[in-house]
Amino acid sequence: MNNAQILIVEDEPSIAEVVSLYLRRGGYSVEVATDGQVALEILDENMPDLIVMDLMLPGVDGLSITRWIRDRSDVPIIMLTARREETDRIAGLEMGADDYVVKPFSPQELVSRVRAVLRRSKGSSEITTEPPITFDRLCIDPRTRLVSIGEQEISLTAREFDMLWLLARHPRQVFTRDQLLEKVWGISEYIDPGTVTVHVRRLREKIEVDPSNPSHLVTVWGVGYKFEP
Repeated sequence: MNNAQILIVEDEPSIAEVVSLYLRRGGYSVEVATDGQVALEILDENMPDLIVMDLMLPGVDGLSITRWIRDRSDVPIIMLTARREETDRIAGLEMGADDYVVKPFSPQELVSRVRAVLRRSKGSSEITTEPPITFDRLCIDPRTRLVSIGEQEISLTAREFDMLWLLARHPRQVFTRDQLLEKVWGISEYIDPGTVTVHVRRLREKIEVDPSNPSHLVTVWGVGYKFEP
């Protein structure tokens, strides 16, 4: 996806400069916001194709911006964070970030993740002629990318929908975490498999009657996950 527009939200000039350099070398158009408020002003005017954003920002922090974005758009978000604690990574993913990179990081690794997320995002937006799939009251429509339970429409992020659609299209087939990362995110080499766990938990909270005892998104212990019709 050449010429994609990427917004970098990073308050450390040296990091913003290096990330900008490598992304421009990769053929991307780059804009930089040095704090959260500037980022919101840019996003209010124009939503880019992807956002690379630091978690800790002066003024408005990265989690708050992610929440603001997800109320308006499914644009892919990659979080940059110096925090290694799992709770911080999970917080970003639960807010709707698609991936995260822990500082210090390799610029080449970040570019690879950007490329993979954009590739997957582009594939998600392509028109499909496949009909909706219905299981009891759960309906998944790939043409409109809408999910409903009975008359109630369920709000899913792009990545949540892609994961649910993949599993539902292959009922009872077990997917490992690495397979899900490869098929849903487009890359598995750099991403923590815990990302899959977070997304599965979020999906269960949205589509299962009892998320603690799921009937559709079932864990196959020691292997991965499957969809039970």
